[in-house]
Amino acid sequence: MAERKSILLRLDPAVHDALARWAAAELRSTNAQIEYLLRQALKEEGRLPGDAKGMRRPGRPRQDETPE
Repeated sequence: MAERKSILLRLDPAVHDALARWAAAELRSTNAQIEYLLRQALKEEGRLPGDAKGMRRPGRPRQDETPE
């Protein structure tokens, strides 16, 4: 599997708090929520690359799921 890219993202504290609450409500980390929203925006604009890997389902992995 290809290595994931890391970036530094500066956010207004109120925006970060809102994202964190939204992420918790959907059983995602804040990082996963940001990636989810970026992917949705790319998809809506027709800019999501066809070779982009899918995201893991929200929540804890089931016992029968193998880690990537």
